[in-house]
Amino acid sequence: MKKMLLAVLCLTMALPAIAQSKVDKRISESTTVLTNILDKPNGIPKSLLDKAVCVLAYPNVKKVGVGLGVGYGRGVLVCRSGKTMDGGWGAPVMYTLDTSSLGAQLGSTSTDYVLLVMSQTGADKVLSGKVKLGSDATAAAGPSGAQASGFNDPKVDILTYSQTKGLFAGASLGSADMGADNTADQELYGKTVDAVEIIRGDVSVPASGKALVDMLNKMSPARK
Repeated sequence: MKKMLLAVLCLTMALPAIAQSKVDKRISESTTVLTNILDKPNGIPKSLLDKAVCVLAYPNVKKVGVGLGVGYGRGVLVCRSGKTMDGGWGAPVMYTLDTSSLGAQLGSTSTDYVLLVMSQTGADKVLSGKVKLGSDATAAAGPSGAQASGFNDPKVDILTYSQTKGLFAGASLGSADMGADNTADQELYGKTVDAVEIIRGDVSVPASGKALVDMLNKMSPARK
């Protein structure tokens, strides 16, 4: 009986660590995706990152099930600090991505997605909890090169990019759904906390998110 109780106790203690490791892995993979795409000569231009108020990274999004056009991703949202969201980057928020609308675009090969939220209005829509691209928030395939340097469209809330097998380009996400992953946030911060509270600075950057936040602050310390 004592051995059984000890085993149950050990399992109970281990569960938070297992859950935490999954969230940490998500942040680590998102950091890698963002670093690779932002460092590429033909990747997301710094001029656009400097204009963005938030960044979302969804690593390794795949179709769920053979022959099914259902894709589901888990990623990370990071937004700038300050009342007008023009300062340094704050603590990460866990987010989900439902790409069912993409259908045949997704296959067995995983796709990384990076989204730039280009206005505070767009950020408010994303932080509302759940948002459908195309109807709740306007989205467009992200430009590159000369088109990126001249981008200034107040009607576009979000710019979207994808990377598959190292090939990077602007991407259309159709009417994909994004939403806050409150369960993962609770696991990460050890308490019930929503996306707005995290963005507002009510929590500190966790150790697993420090590399991500430091990288963004190094590349774009303030909004321009």
